[in-house]
Amino acid sequence: MPEILNVLIASVIPLLFILVYAVVILWVEIKVASHVQDRLGYMYTGGFHGWAQPIADLLKLLTKEHITPERSDKILFTLAPILVFASSYAAYAALPFTSTFIAANLNIGIFYIVAITSFVVIGILMAGWSSNNKYSLLGAMRSVAQIVSYEIPTVLSILTVIVAVGTLNLQEICEIQKGGLFSWNIFKYPPFMLITFLIYFTASLAEVNRTPFDIPEAESELVAGYHTEYTGMKFAMFYLAEYANMFLVSGIAAILFFGGWSSPFGEFLAGPGWGVFWFVSKGLFFVFLQIMLRWTLPRLRVDQLMYVSWKVLTPISFVNLMVVGLWAILK
Repeated sequence: MPEILNVLIASVIPLLFILVYAVVILWVEIKVASHVQDRLGYMYTGGFHGWAQPIADLLKLLTKEHITPERSDKILFTLAPILVFASSYAAYAALPFTSTFIAANLNIGIFYIVAITSFVVIGILMAGWSSNNKYSLLGAMRSVAQIVSYEIPTVLSILTVIVAVGTLNLQEICEIQKGGLFSWNIFKYPPFMLITFLIYFTASLAEVNRTPFDIPEAESELVAGYHTEYTGMKFAMFYLAEYANMFLVSGIAAILFFGGWSSPFGEFLAGPGWGVFWFVSKGLFFVFLQIMLRWTLPRLRVDQLMYVSWKVLTPISFVNLMVVGLWAILK
């Protein structure tokens, strides 16, 4: 019985975090967009700057009618948003929020995350195909091409860090960086780990369909892309998965390059309680950076997007991996 309770707690905590974080970050994104575009955004619902508007939006989505297109593949149409969110949620199992809390302390933690998040591609393709809508199908095909292409520089960047630290275990990667600010991986093998981070962060934007890589949705030409036909909570699950993925890639960046839950001050402010603060703060910083980039940069064309992946990021990340690997051997 205690083991079942532990499993339930370990499963529920990341889910509660995703739900609360998504509501808060939705409000933050709208307010950031508003200020960037010199407008007000949310102002009325809930008092101070419309803080309760995301909650109202959530209640609206919960009560909205579920419409399934008559000629769609109804089984795949229903399963697609579940698969997309479930694969994003499952990846949180390997994230170490503190030195004491990690749902599944896997020896191959980063490999597990890369593998389980690949199901997002399948879910998106299912959504586009089953909708029986040309805009949805085109958006899904774009997404598959984009995510598969950008997985290569992403994985090569992750491999570069793994070669440097010698482990796939995310908890151990955090432990290695416990010595303070200059023990973080970003400061190792200068300037190659900095280049690795920039490649990873750029590729991660494409992985989560954020501007300038939001071609799968591309409202101007595809209405909404692969989720055009979705309503209510089915649509909300796609939206929730996108925000969950934003923190996931940001959390991985924090773990691989910026110490994860470790304090920048060494042993000072370094207890388990502080570990949650440092990890979540670092993750939210990169989420905020993603939001700022969305409202700052224009969208790339399809040919430009593929060019950046195959002819810029992939060759640089491959050479970077070889240099760091050789440096680690000779060290």
